[in-house]
Amino acid sequence: MRPIPTPPTKISCAVLAAMIVLGTPMVAKAAESSPDAQREMREQIKRELRAEMKAEMVDEIRRQIMAELAASGVVATALTAATQSPAATAGVPADASKGRVVRVPYIPESMKREIREQLKGEVLAQAKEERWGNPGALPEWLDRFTFEGDVRLREDSIRLGQSNTRSGSLAGNTSGLSPSLLPGLTRGADLAGNVDNVNTTEDFNRTRLRLRFGAAAKVSDSVTAGFRLATGITTGPTSTNQTMGQGFNKYSLVLDRGYLTLQPTSWLSLTGGRIANPFFSTDLVWADDLSFEGVAASASVPFSSRLRGFASVGWFPLRTDNPLQTKSRDLTGVQAGLKWHLASATDLKVAAALYDYRGIAGAIETDARYNLGNPVPDYGTRYEYPSSMRQRGNTLFTVNANTDYILPAYWGLASEFREFNLTGSLDIANFDPVHIVLTGDYVRNLAFDRSRIAARTGYTITDGKDSGYLGKIGVGYQTTYTPGSWNVSLAYRWLGSDAVVDAYTNSDFGLGGTNSKGYILGGSYGIYKNTWVSGRLMASQLIDSMAPKISSTATSTKLSVDLLQVELNSRF
Repeated sequence: MRPIPTPPTKISCAVLAAMIVLGTPMVAKAAESSPDAQREMREQIKRELRAEMKAEMVDEIRRQIMAELAASGVVATALTAATQSPAATAGVPADASKGRVVRVPYIPESMKREIREQLKGEVLAQAKEERWGNPGALPEWLDRFTFEGDVRLREDSIRLGQSNTRSGSLAGNTSGLSPSLLPGLTRGADLAGNVDNVNTTEDFNRTRLRLRFGAAAKVSDSVTAGFRLATGITTGPTSTNQTMGQGFNKYSLVLDRGYLTLQPTSWLSLTGGRIANPFFSTDLVWADDLSFEGVAASASVPFSSRLRGFASVGWFPLRTDNPLQTKSRDLTGVQAGLKWHLASATDLKVAAALYDYRGIAGAIETDARYNLGNPVPDYGTRYEYPSSMRQRGNTLFTVNANTDYILPAYWGLASEFREFNLTGSLDIANFDPVHIVLTGDYVRNLAFDRSRIAARTGYTITDGKDSGYLGKIGVGYQTTYTPGSWNVSLAYRWLGSDAVVDAYTNSDFGLGGTNSKGYILGGSYGIYKNTWVSGRLMASQLIDSMAPKISSTATSTKLSVDLLQVELNSRF
């Protein structure tokens, strides 16, 4: 067969079609022409032609690929097999492409043309689907998928202040009596009580791993489905870290995300399931690793060539109704903002948001529901702020009934939460690829009210804060995914006890939660493609006492934490 004129740098369906049309040399032999005999001959010819065409196409594709690789100086012996489709060569003799003579009975030229046209469509369709001209290619349907993943190794070095208050003195109830005899107040439920059973003064280290892997499938032009698996614990919503030192026991993978996204227009998207944070924010309000559960809609509309508006709205159930067990809780979030291209190398992004929690505040249980030690099924739990959610910082109180002197304390939130959030970022790229980025964030809990807290808990607290803010400056590359790329940052963070729900804010600063202030110094450096090292130093102190004050003469508690994190990251 004579060479195909297609250049070796471009293998296409045109090459395949040309080879099919040129055909295969044959030597004819006279034969019977009865209808049955012709049908049999027709099928035989189709089988022979199909095998011949496939073998010729595969041989030509292999020849062109190897010529191209040889021209570029690449030794690619291993790729030879990758260019050969198993389906294309199954049952074909090794010398099928060397112009062998196939002897078949004589049939009219019109029938040969008809058979060839039929086979041309079949073989081209198979070649396209199996992607014979793309060495090592996956099946066509996998083109609809995109994959992502990352691995992070982290070493934490935690230094606790030697003058920190011992854990047995960090709560309002330190008498050892039951919650009903002396209702407790605290901002650290794990530290409450009169037993010093939690470390607050001894330094320690921990080695941690985070692995995440996800995929997104382009179902159609307007529909995307995706998921992400991650390491991590199921007793907190913010962390996907796995602490090493489990006696070589295996780790668990959890479903971190699973979602369906509809995009009916270019400016609107609708997402539901376990989803990424749909709001423009910092970790002052929402931790970086936090995934939301619920539904959200996001829109982005240009007002001019320099100005674009964006908005997001979402509803997220925190707990669903379970008759005789729990009452529902949910979060509604609304955000609107602007992206403004101020100059050729300067961009400003600002947004205002309102996050409204419903049914999250606690309430003291009634004696009737306690029922003299035979409580109803949802006793305590319907008003509890559970340990599977909370970190530290929010003002808590015991919700046990007044006659309950047996059961352990159920801790509930003393305040309601309706968070107003302002977030802004100024990106100055005059020295691109080096950027100077200024970030500011402010939040205030509009539902914080000491008089309502007193009515709910029976105590009038004299401390506790309803607001927080963060200021940060970053200099360097936007990402450190390439060798030699770098960035550094310095931030100051101040977050009052009841400014936000402590379950969802940063889980590292001050060992997680609210009611802390201090500095964060960080930096990253790219060492290989998609691999970088990073480090952070966080120095934090308490803002208010861990034991909420109910008088001006109450003693304050101390808890200072210095945290050094060193990480090795890789993404794929």
